[in-house]
Amino acid sequence: MYGRVLVGTDGSDTARRAVERAVEVAEATGSSVTIVSVGDPDRALAVAQAEAERHSDAGVDIAARACQGDPAAALVEAAEAEGAGLLVVGSRGMTGPARLLGSVPNKVSHHAPCHLLIVHTT
Repeated sequence: MYGRVLVGTDGSDTARRAVERAVEVAEATGSSVTIVSVGDPDRALAVAQAEAERHSDAGVDIAARACQGDPAAALVEAAEAEGAGLLVVGSRGMTGPARLLGSVPNKVSHHAPCHLLIVHTT
């Protein structure tokens, strides 16, 4: 259905929920998953690879990728580059409870090149 599901993570517990949902959707639709973390290349890749390893028994093709730059822009660019049919993000990361919707999902919602799933994470 989606072909490729791309999900962003920063390694937080709330982002883990988004990754779990992305893997569930991929299982249900026969899609593959790309897990993307944005930041310092070594740390970001380690975060993405740890999430991929956590779901290695899901029976889904999972790739891990690190990007640099603004997290929202990087996720949108990665979704375009990967040809993702679905982009998955958490509703809130580590920014605190004061926001209705975190800044990354808010920005992504305006620029996503594909379907977008914002997972309720709090």
